[in-house]
Parts: sequence; C-alpha cells; structure tokens
Amino acid sequence: MAADSMEIDDSLYSRQRYVLGDSAMHQMAQSAVFLSGLGAVGVEIAKNIVLAGVKSVTLHDNKPCETWDLGTSFFVREEDIQNQKKRVEAAYQRVAELNPYVQVGVSNIALDDSTDLSFLKRYQCVVLTETRLSLLKRVDAFCRSQKPPVKFISCDVFGICARVFCDFGDEFEVSDPTGEEPKELFIQNITQENPGVVTSMDSRAHGLQTGQSVLFREVNGMSELNNTVRQITVLSPYSFAIGDTSSLQPYTHGGMFRMVKIPKIYNFESMEKQLANPQVLTPDFSKPEAPLQTHATLLALDAFQEHHNRLPNIGCLQDADVLLKLTEEVNESLKNKVCVNAGFVRCASRCARGCLAPLAAAAGGIASQEVLKSLTGKFAPLQQWFYLDAIELVQPLQSLPEEEFTPRGDRYDALRACIGDSLCKELHKQRVFMVGCGAIGCEMLKNFALLGVGLGTCSGEVCITDPDLIEKSNLNRQFLFRPHHIQKPKSSTAALATLEINPQLQVDAHLNKVCPATEDIYNDAFYSRLHVVVTALDNVEARRYVDSRCVSNQRALLDSGTMGTKGHTEIIVPNLTESYNSHRDPPEEEIPFCTLKSFPAVVEHTIQWARDKFESAFSHKPSMYNMFWQNHSSPEDVLQRMKAGESLEGSFQVIKLLSRRPTHWEHCVALARLKFDKYFKRKALQLLHSFPLDTRLKDGSLFWQSPKRPPSPTEFDLNDPLHFSFVISAARLFAAVYSIPYSEKNLSPEAVSSILADVKIPEYVPAEKRIETDETVKKPDQTKLTVSSEEEREAVSQLEEAISSHFITAERLRMTPLLFEKDDDSNGHMDFVTSASGLRARMYSIEAADRLETKRIAGKIIPAIATATAAVAGLVAVELIKVVAGFGFESYKNCFFNLAIPVMVLSETAQVKRTQIRDDISFSIWDRWTIYGHEDFTLSDFMNAVREKYGIEPTMVVHGVKMLYVPVMPGHNKRLKLTMQKLIKPSADRKYVDLTVSFAPEADEDEDLPGPPVRYYFTREGEVAERP
Repeated sequence: MAADSMEIDDSLYSRQRYVLGDSAMHQMAQSAVFLSGLGAVGVEIAKNIVLAGVKSVTLHDNKPCETWDLGTSFFVREEDIQNQKKRVEAAYQRVAELNPYVQVGVSNIALDDSTDLSFLKRYQCVVLTETRLSLLKRVDAFCRSQKPPVKFISCDVFGICARVFCDFGDEFEVSDPTGEEPKELFIQNITQENPGVVTSMDSRAHGLQTGQSVLFREVNGMSELNNTVRQITVLSPYSFAIGDTSSLQPYTHGGMFRMVKIPKIYNFESMEKQLANPQVLTPDFSKPEAPLQTHATLLALDAFQEHHNRLPNIGCLQDADVLLKLTEEVNESLKNKVCVNAGFVRCASRCARGCLAPLAAAAGGIASQEVLKSLTGKFAPLQQWFYLDAIELVQPLQSLPEEEFTPRGDRYDALRACIGDSLCKELHKQRVFMVGCGAIGCEMLKNFALLGVGLGTCSGEVCITDPDLIEKSNLNRQFLFRPHHIQKPKSSTAALATLEINPQLQVDAHLNKVCPATEDIYNDAFYSRLHVVVTALDNVEARRYVDSRCVSNQRALLDSGTMGTKGHTEIIVPNLTESYNSHRDPPEEEIPFCTLKSFPAVVEHTIQWARDKFESAFSHKPSMYNMFWQNHSSPEDVLQRMKAGESLEGSFQVIKLLSRRPTHWEHCVALARLKFDKYFKRKALQLLHSFPLDTRLKDGSLFWQSPKRPPSPTEFDLNDPLHFSFVISAARLFAAVYSIPYSEKNLSPEAVSSILADVKIPEYVPAEKRIETDETVKKPDQTKLTVSSEEEREAVSQLEEAISSHFITAERLRMTPLLFEKDDDSNGHMDFVTSASGLRARMYSIEAADRLETKRIAGKIIPAIATATAAVAGLVAVELIKVVAGFGFESYKNCFFNLAIPVMVLSETAQVKRTQIRDDISFSIWDRWTIYGHEDFTLSDFMNAVREKYGIEPTMVVHGVKMLYVPVMPGHNKRLKLTMQKLIKPSADRKYVDLTVSFAPEADEDEDLPGPPVRYYFTREGEVAERP
C-alpha cells in the first residue's frame, strides 16, 4: 500500500481488506513499528506485520547466526552461519521482499538498562522479544509516558511456554471491538407503549445485547423512529425494548434495524503493576490455573537468569530445584496465589533452553494481531497477558534419560531439548500427505521444515498437492511466494521455497485435486504408505472427502481453517476420536428463487441476481450452445428432425441464440442496451402491471409491504456512470463470448453514444404471465421448459432463414463460455456484476454495495489475514508431534480462536463413539470387517462368511446405492445363488468393494442395526495387491 498516495492495492490486499477495513489499512500504512529480537517468535512477528502492510518496520538484533537458529528461524540459512552473519543481517532482505510497500530498516543499537530510549518516540508500537524483565519494565514505562503513548508489546517462547503482554496506555479507544458486520433485520412489529417492544420478522434471532444501540429505517406508521438511534434492552432472542413509544404514531408495517457500533475505551496498567496482579486470558478451561502458574514460572525463570546469567541447563535436576524454589517465592508475591505445579516447573526448567517452533508460530500470530490492533484501534485488545503451554506434549517424555535431550550440534537442538532425540527421529521418518498449498499450506510447510518432518535420508517424505496457480492476492499471506512466482503452480513453487528453509526435506509436489476422479492416483496403496494426512483446504466438501479416505485407510488427519481472525483446528486420530464427517454444520440458507427473480429485499439478493445473470448469459448458455452443436451433426439435420415433429432438448434456446448472434461490436452494444431495458425497465413495468401498488392479499394486507419492495422503472441515461458501465461491460462480455474484436476507441462514451443513437428500443407491451410468489418453488430448468407450438414454428422459421441466408458457418456454431474471475479487473466481469447489482438495487430502493463488498459476496471470498493463518498452522504442528509420538486420547487438543475479541478455547477432541450390535459385538467409525472370496463365491457364501467370522448374520447387503440383498424385495432370495462377481460387476482392475451390511435387531419390533463397512476382496491376491 503506497502510504503517500494512500491508495490500497486491492490486487494484493483484497482478502485482508475484508478483515480490517480500509480505515484500519490506511492507519497501518502510516505507522512505524520497532521490533527487537529475531529469534523464533521475532521473525514470525516480522513476517506477519510486513505482510499486513504497515508503513515501516525496524528490525533490531545483535546476536550472530548459529546452527541452532536453522531449526527456529525460517529466515536463517546455512550460508549465513558460514559467513558469520548477524541474525538481523540474515533476516533483513528476506523480510523486506515480503512486501514492496513496507520500508524495512535495521538497528544495531545496544538495547540495555542504560540505553537512552528517546529514539523509540518515533514509533507507534514497540515489540520486544528475547528481552530480560528489567528492560521490559523500563521500556514499557517509557512508552506509556509518551503523549500519546507508544504502544508496547512483549512476546517470548521458552521451550514449552509462550507469553504475550500488551500495554496500550491508560486509555485506548477501539472503534470496532468485534469486527463483526452488523446484521440488518426486518421488523415484524413495534408496540406503542412504555417501553415499546420491537419484534424481528420470521423469528430471526437479533443477536443483540442489552446496552447496545440500534438504528431504524424505512419504518411505516411509526416514522418518527426512522434514522434515530435507540439503546435497547433484550427481552428474548427475537425481541427487545427501545424505551417509550407511546407518544409516537402507531406502527403499520415494514422497517429495519441495525446495530450501531459505538467506540469503546480500554484501560491498561503498566507491566510493573501487572506483575503481581496479572489480568490473564484463559485458553484451556480444563486447567484454569495454568495461566497464573505459567506467569509465576516465567517470572521465576527471569529471576534465575538474573542470578546465574543463563537459563537452566537441560536435564539438570539442581537447576530445576532452584527454579521451583524461585517459583514458590514469586507465587507468594502474587495477589492471587496459585497452587505451584512442581511437575510443570520441572518440565519448564528442562525445556527452557529449547524452542518449539510451532508454539512460536502460534504466539507470534497472536502477538502480530495485537500489533495491528495497537496501530488501528480495530478489534478488542488483549488485556493484558496471554499464556500458552504445550505441557501435554512433554509430560509423557519425562521418564526419558537426560542424553535424549542434550544438544548434538545440528539444526534440531532447540527441538531436541523439548521432545528428545527419539521423537525428533520419528518426525524425520514421517510420510505426510498435505492437501492444499495456500496460506495454511505455506505455514505448515514452514513448520515441517523447522521440525524436520519428512527427511529423504530417513525415508521420510512430504507429498503436497494443489491444482491452483499463484495469484497476486495470494502474496499477502502465502509467504513462500514472491511476485515473480505469479501464475506458477503453488505446490511446486512452495516445495522449492521449503527446501531453501531446510534442504534435507524430501518434498514431492503434485498438481492434482484430491477427489473421486483422482482415486487412481491417491488409492489405498498410496494411503497405506502414509503416516498422517494434513488438510489445508478452503471448502467443506473437499475436507469431507479427504476425511472419508482417511477413515477408510485408518490414517490420522489434522484439519484446520481460518475465516478472517477466526481459526479452528481439529485432530482426528484412528480409533481414538470422531472424524470430520461425524458432525455436520447446518446447510447455508438458500435465497428463494422468487425473491431473486422478482422481490429482492437486501443488497445480497441483487448481487446474487447479477451473478446469476452473468452465469446464465456468459457461461451456461454458451456451454449449452456448444454442447447442442457437438451432439447434432448439422443445422440441416436439426431442421429436418424438427420439421418431422421431433423434440430436441434445448433446440428452442439454441436457435434463438443463433438467430440473434451478433457479428460486429455495434451489435454487442445494441444487445447490451436491450438487456438494460429488459432488466431495469420492462421487469419493473411488468411487476407493477401484475401487482399494482394498491394490491392486497386475501387477509386484506398490502402485497407491497416489507420485506417486498415495489420496483421503479429505470430510464436509460448514458451520462449516468452506472448505466454506461453496465452497457460497456455487458457489450465487452458479449464480444468475448462471440469472439468479436473491438478497440479501446470503441469503449469511449462518444463511440457508444453514436451506436446507441441507431438502436431501436421496442415499446413495452404488458404480458399476461404469471409471476411466481411462492418462496418454496425452485428455479426451473430452462432446457426442459415446455415450448408452445407457435414457438416451435418460430424456431423452425429462424433456422430456415439462417441456413438459406448462408449465415451459418463453423465459427458461428461455437461460442466461448466465460469462467467468472473476480480478481482480474481488466476482464469486465466485476464491472458487469457491480453495475447490474447497483442498478437493480436502485430500482428496488435498496442501498447498493460498493465494488469491494460486491466482489466479496459475488466471489464468495473468504476474508483472510496472515496472523490467524500463522497461529492455526502452529497449533496444528504442535498436535502433529503428539500424533507422531502416539500419545493417548487425553493429550490431544482441538482449538477455536478469534484473535479479534480475543478469545482462544482449547478443548479435548471428541472421543470416538461405539455402536452396540449385540452385547459382545460393537463397532466404531474406524472399524472395518473383511471377507475374502474367490471367483465362484456366492452371495450366500458371503452371508455365511460374515456369520462365521463375526458371529452375526446379515439381513441386508448394499453396494453404494445398489441394493444387493433385501429379503422383502421381489426376486432377491434368488440372488443368494449368484456369485459376488456377477452381482457387483467390478471393473477388471478392481480388487475389492466396501459393502454396507445390516443386521437383525434383538427385539422384533426394532429396526435393523447398521454394522461397520465390510470390505469384500474378490480374491486373496486382491488383499495382497492393496498392500504397499
């Protein structure tokens, strides 16, 4: 973002703009940040805030690069150590190239207890990492003494403990504490009393809280409320009180309300004051004392460093005893004392010199979001401490000998100090399959590289696949990519970038989707070679599919996702947890067809309508046209068959397209102008003809009342920018579909005006056609609509005319369908959708959305920001280590967080459920029974084999959607003698099938009981062939 011109580069920042908003983006672009310490957590923060687009970042660090840093900092390389570079020198260029709009500087000042801190006045935020407590307190005191205060953040990771602290001054104003878009709801009723009660329409939950304020508009009757703000008291999920309405006019109908965001002041205390009485965020309610226990332990760790000028030695019991004693002393000084957890303190002592890179990623993501909050006043700040620990990861390793954790002089020493050498080696051997290589994928690859997951020398591998190419908007959070990578494959580019971080990794990059169509590649033999699967996907259906393959092949799955500042992780472990498919979110509410077609009420309806018009005119119809002419040999043949009375599906629409096919640019402009008239004038006139403004329903109420809005016909005006934009964009799209050339000169208002002067607009004649008002009716299939005999005759006549006039050529039997592309501003796609939606909104008196918001809704864009992505990937990588170690159920943690509020909730995974068939027979989603057959194996043999092997007789056998055996079905008993080969008809290379089998209930009146899938192998060899 160019700070001087203050223009936001939407092609780079579009996904982040939806998270932060333009005001916050502008404030960031004028802000300077000082960041000290470029260890594991420091480089994470540097990466995230540079990607976000602050004005400038000054990097400060005086430590040299060491081999140790290769396992904690993704911006240190082996040559940096050989060349004896300082960490800041190694990181500077690599940080700077993340974002050309951010000025990255370097400082080598000696920052200690005697340094003159006045140089910090020029920064809006100061972030310290790897800094002793005495200096933290001194810098914090200096920052909060400034007018206005310089915002202060400290963040550190010691082994398995992470800490973030924020102080934004005595009073810090936040413009938008949650970042949630206020919902606008329709009103059902407002009572005329004291207090007046507002009820939302259709029992929609308003989601408001007492004390919040709402703005009213378009209220009929009680019109005094319009454009006024009232504070509310919640009465129920669907109603609230707004104070005295008894003196207002009685409410008649309509109206909407929307929550009004009111700035909020947050008060901070200095670090000095907070030490004894810390205000902490609790991420894991299964251990509510953990934050204060970690607070005391880390303060004791600082005291240990002050006394010994070092951290505790790895595995030194004496140092652990000293730290425990210091922790007890610190605890006594706390206002709210906690029970000191000796086991936790001893683990912290053993690991203090080490570093879990994924924990640093999680803490760095959280701290980075706090930096952005401090600069923008967007989102509620952290008050004031956040502690995160990974005790569940190291507790089971306590019994290992001391030499497991001692340094070996390689890049994994920091990790080894925490988890031991044996577990490090297990990570090296892992064969991981990661699906998706976007923002989370890049962050996961970084974590794999730092942890040494999948080393070629240890027979390990990371296989990644993603069919997408890199776009400019990816660069804002997919930090492995640079501008020169645009339009290159994500997977192979990310693989090469990962090898720069750790050349020992074995990365195999594919360009495939993972879906039923690629099961020949990602078959059971492929999954059997894997240890774990990681999803880095952006849609639910793909997750569900990968999950089903993992369950079928008994493989652990680590899933995660983000939306804006929100993130979630889900850990799925065979035989321990439920799977992703075990729970389903409610389906998204569809907009009724009649609402979209005739009765839009909110801007989302007009945007979806415009998107549908694009799809219909420029994608669906051209595809249908091409398909029709591919299936029919010639126009003459089609004419002959139609004349013979044959009904050819889609012929009416195709011939209409052929007869109206434009051949010159002028025709495209004329076609666009006619579309304008149809969409924005005739549609309104027809609706008002069918339903005049005074139309009443059977109950006497007005037809045109909220949420229905009467349309107003639009008269075309070339001088109106929205009218001009619609005609030009539609004409350009028609030209693209019909392969008609045009020049830049053709797009000028003068050129368009001269074309339109010759366009004849037919006079509107009302049609007596039925307009759908039933919200349950689905959109009809245009190709299957009944065509009248008159329309058939017209189609025959049009085709005859086209053939006889030699209009038809091979080129004219082809069209070019357009694929909607929201991020290319030069193609006219968003111009069409924005102008069409804006015109329709205007026609129905709906407040139009700007281009940015239209793009988000039309393109179904998921808001995204690097801070949340880094945090979510770090949390997943911590769980990955536990999965590799084979820990028990209680060790794993799922997570949900929202960095905006901020809140983090770590919880146990969902334990797998078992279904009882008989007292001694039960199964879970992870179970699978197997039966081995042969060429002459009959269905009866299969039933007997199941009974003999598993002690229960099947009552029903189903393959996919095909019922192989249901006793009550006619003729099914005869099937018992048929071979399984004949019943299933497998392809030649098919080794097995998974069958769904049901069993008789114990009581007669109960329904049949489901069982686990039964895998039937056609031969014994088939089972062997499936093994790796």
